[in-house]
Amino acid sequence: MATQESQGLRIVVGGDDTGFSYKAILTRDLESDPRVSTVHDVGPLHSMDKKAYAHFAVDAVRLVASGQADRALLICGTGLGVAISANKVKGVRAVTAHDSFSVERAVLSNDAHVLCLGERVVEIELARRLVKECLGYKFDPKSASAEKVKAINDYDALNWRKQSTQETKNAGVCTRVVD
Repeated sequence: MATQESQGLRIVVGGDDTGFSYKAILTRDLESDPRVSTVHDVGPLHSMDKKAYAHFAVDAVRLVASGQADRALLICGTGLGVAISANKVKGVRAVTAHDSFSVERAVLSNDAHVLCLGERVVEIELARRLVKECLGYKFDPKSASAEKVKAINDYDALNWRKQSTQETKNAGVCTRVVD
């Protein structure tokens, strides 16, 4: 996942109806931040949209995984569901963080590119601060944490290879589920 930081970060935002109001505020903050070149909102686009957060989270992080975006911000009620959903996409490291130290370490120690927040967990001013802080951190691939991140990447690749192999083995096999 290459970043375009010299030209400004490309950020994608998403969430669900319970994170909608924070997403709107934080999107405006991101759009006015000079470190950000673009902000793409995958939804929900209105507060009455009850579509499951998993769909918005996965849509957002697929853009990060494909290199079309550098980072993502996901907001739901707790920040937990969107993080779990986002981490189902190969190569994505999404974290729920509700304090400054966790945000810092998520990026600097774990090369996280997706910050997940809970609208029902943190006040808006703290959420605004955490997003701003997150933008200021960049993982150093020569840091002491690089080997740890490599281990995460290796497990990620291994798990996806296993899944791909299993899908190949199951191709064309029809299974019947009996209640």
